[in-house]
Amino acid sequence: MANGDLRDLSRELRRFALALPGAAEDFPWGERVAKVNGKVFVFLGVDPVEGGPMGLSVKLPASAEEALDLPFAKPTGYGLGKSGWVSASFEAGDRPPVGILKAWILESYRAVAPRKLAASLDAATR
Repeated sequence: MANGDLRDLSRELRRFALALPGAAEDFPWGERVAKVNGKVFVFLGVDPVEGGPMGLSVKLPASAEEALDLPFAKPTGYGLGKSGWVSASFEAGDRPPVGILKAWILESYRAVAPRKLAASLDAATR
């Protein structure tokens, strides 16, 4: 991924998260998050500046242990890591695995969303 592409990736992940059923954007603590039913399912941080880093945090109840084996992932701070939250960060020149990041956003959404909304997502993908 080229230097300026982290901003494009950040925008792509934001659009992906906000396209999920019932998702809404919010800015607690000055950072961009996506929520469903008032609960955060992905922390998207601040918009990356040209050549700057990009990161996100998601709740991964099923795959956190596997995710933490990746070199760009670590337990989320503020004690959230104990609850299955994982943070990923990327610097300019890194090649983030877009498919994995989107899969993580979906897992986090399903972990946080009410069953009815999660079921509507499953029905739409059939």
